[in-house]
Amino acid sequence: MRSILFVCMGNICRSPTAHGVMLHKLKQMRLAERVQVDSAGTHNYHPHSPPDVRSQKHAARRGYDLSKLRARQVREADFEHFDLILAMDWDNLSILQKRCPAQHQGKLRRLTEFCTRHQSEVVPDPYYGGPNGFDHVLDLIEDACDGVIQTFRAS
Repeated sequence: MRSILFVCMGNICRSPTAHGVMLHKLKQMRLAERVQVDSAGTHNYHPHSPPDVRSQKHAARRGYDLSKLRARQVREADFEHFDLILAMDWDNLSILQKRCPAQHQGKLRRLTEFCTRHQSEVVPDPYYGGPNGFDHVLDLIEDACDGVIQTFRAS
């Protein structure tokens, strides 16, 4: 079994969106039993909260259900447990690199490294922006999740 952890700052917009998109795609491809998916935040701003209502609304328009997901902070055990830890941006990647034990540093990547159709170094935070930001986030996440799945299938 493989395991993926998606990470953003508060775990209420980008990382739960990636979590929900990946779960959906894995179920469609009948791979859900072979890949464990979770999400977390580098900060503990919203513990146990559901994803932002705007994230849920935009995701639902594309067929993704985020309603059961709940925010949590990255735990030390995550670095050992997960095979791939995907940060949404450089800031969160830097925080993860500082917290991650040396032997697990190779698990840390940016999600957008897996994009094949879009070019973006990061998944931008839509929290303070308008509705178009949430759609842009979904575009990047869908692309990157497809890339992650291709990588897993090739290995």
